[in-house]
Amino acid sequence: MSALRLGQPADFPFLDAPAPRLIADGYQLLEELNAVDGMRRLTAVGKQLARLPLDPKIGRVLLAAQQFGCLREALVLCAALSVQDPRERPAAQAGAADDRHRAFADEASDFAGLLKLWGFYDDAIRHKKSNRKLQESCREHFLNPTRLREWREVHGQLATTASELGLVENAEPANYEAIHKALLTGFLGNIGVKMDEGGFQGARGIKFFAHPGSALAKKPPKWVMAAELIETTRLYGRTVAKIEPEWLESIAAHLLKRNYFDPHWQKKTAQVSAFEQVQLF
Repeated sequence: MSALRLGQPADFPFLDAPAPRLIADGYQLLEELNAVDGMRRLTAVGKQLARLPLDPKIGRVLLAAQQFGCLREALVLCAALSVQDPRERPAAQAGAADDRHRAFADEASDFAGLLKLWGFYDDAIRHKKSNRKLQESCREHFLNPTRLREWREVHGQLATTASELGLVENAEPANYEAIHKALLTGFLGNIGVKMDEGGFQGARGIKFFAHPGSALAKKPPKWVMAAELIETTRLYGRTVAKIEPEWLESIAAHLLKRNYFDPHWQKKTAQVSAFEQVQLF
């Protein structure tokens, strides 16, 4: 609506108007993504996002991936987050499924695990002689062939969209830091820091736990981000990864609040110094 200059959503004569709280939540998300400024005006990032027919968080990750040189990996991950998880865990064979799925696990990042799973499926497509053998291989590993095919189709659609916008895939594999910095731009609201009593302190006073199905659930790192937060018996983060707090200072620069205190004289450098406290959410 902002890109089309249709005015404020609250003032638009919708037949079925969204609740004011939902509009406020929408603006809050767009501000997190650096798509609008404090006055709710579109930023340069926002104008690019408005051209993408995607969930704004997914679109933001793709734009950042171009900057960090990891678009190839980001397209795979964004497609994965847009479809149902292809891993199956039937109750009668839960142990066997867990054993098979462990091959795709990464102790630092569920996103890295998804890239391993994509590599397995991509390799299976290249080497299997028939569709029947491909399906057998998938079922041996407790993977749903239909969902894997859907993941591949969505990936193709995202790759076409990215290409039409002039985004270029990286030729060389990207490293952990580049991939997760790009992801972090889309999921800043889902960061957490480990608490002594268990779980993570999240943004805006929430508390969440790594989902039991996450490879990070048993040994959670100090700082994490999650692709989504879902509430069942408690609030869980799904698709979780370790992050470094130093990344936040550059990626979330538009959201930070800085306080300076205790000014004092530094004799060696002959200057006044102070301590800086940086706050996010």
